[in-house]
Amino acid sequence: MTQIAFIGLGNMGGPMAANLVKAGHGVAGFDLSEASLKAAAEAGVTACASLQDAVKGAEAVITMLPKGEHVIAVWQQLTSLAPAGTLLIDCSTIDVDSARKAHLMAGADKCPSLDAPVSGGTGGAAAGTLTFMAGGSDEAFARAKPLLEAMGKKIVHCGGDGAGQAAKICNNMILGVSMIAVCEAFALGEKLGLSHQALFDVASTSSGQCWSLTSYCPVPGPVPTSPANNDYKPGFAAALMLKDLMLSQDAASASGASTPLGAAAAKLYEAFGEKGNGSRDFSAIIEMLR
Repeated sequence: MTQIAFIGLGNMGGPMAANLVKAGHGVAGFDLSEASLKAAAEAGVTACASLQDAVKGAEAVITMLPKGEHVIAVWQQLTSLAPAGTLLIDCSTIDVDSARKAHLMAGADKCPSLDAPVSGGTGGAAAGTLTFMAGGSDEAFARAKPLLEAMGKKIVHCGGDGAGQAAKICNNMILGVSMIAVCEAFALGEKLGLSHQALFDVASTSSGQCWSLTSYCPVPGPVPTSPANNDYKPGFAAALMLKDLMLSQDAASASGASTPLGAAAAKLYEAFGEKGNGSRDFSAIIEMLR
């Protein structure tokens, strides 16, 4: 058993912390939301009134926070609270520069660290089937892997500091672009009198096959578990897709990469959000594309 402090117990962090408890670890959690703390406590997490209380006695600290600025602010506190040797893992999706700054802070405090963003959404967090994309030293990865395996089914060491965030940003740019392509195809099929099922049966077994189609089909019917069958309740909110696409564009600009489809996808999701759809599943963008 490992004693873990889990900071950030929202829609993703709460279920992830609960899975660590199920795996037999001791988990102390902290979140600014009383509702999130209460839900985590009901799942067996020891709810703490402060970051300091959660970190006390922890062998590992996991953060799951909204933005890079939040991660940096929390990790600045962790470097004064966590003794040398404490494993620090950030599972947030943030920019690569912030991830590398967090690693530097951890290194200065002699704490092994990992950036380990996830893919799989709230469903994967609850089921313990997330994919973790990890960046950091071999030592940090080896120590973190058993903990990550309690929360996910695929753990990939992508490279050094920041490599996990780089992989996550690239992966989600693919996801955003492919979802728009699938939505456009179904919207065109509707205009041409093609049934949703017919298009799905062809594309899902042909060269148009992709995850956005076969696992997350944006129209009701062909994939019963997709959000399209539940009034587009997320899932993965459109606002989060926009966040990831903007991270991809910031990274592309900083590195000099050309990502015209990524840029176009970011503009479309920005327009979708401006119409009040940020809290809906990102596959609901088919309604705007129609």
